[in-house]
Amino acid sequence: MTAVGTHFELIGGTPAVKEAVTRFYDRLLADPDLAGYFSGVDLPTLKRHQVEMISMVLGGPSNYTGRDLGTAHADLHIDATAFGKVGDHLVAVLRELGVPEHVVESVVATLTSVAPQIVTA
Repeated sequence: MTAVGTHFELIGGTPAVKEAVTRFYDRLLADPDLAGYFSGVDLPTLKRHQVEMISMVLGGPSNYTGRDLGTAHADLHIDATAFGKVGDHLVAVLRELGVPEHVVESVVATLTSVAPQIVTA
């Protein structure tokens, strides 16, 4: 039996992250409180960046080529409520996909640590 080295490997690697990102954005776009943040956004590029970012956070490949979080979100005026809802959707998707709770908790810790870079309103 081979030991799994990272959270990225544990959850199933790139295919699992891509599935999580697809479901995540389906939820965000269906949420009337959040859908407006994505108006006019190049969703395929955003989803690709999200896959890269989540993969890196989970200990997978570090291929993220997008802007830093503060710059990417500065003009969106995201308040704590919207940020919390986005996090709730991500956690729900991860649990829906059967991601182990310790990995979900790690993602929540990362969200908490980056909140000051994203929440501006």
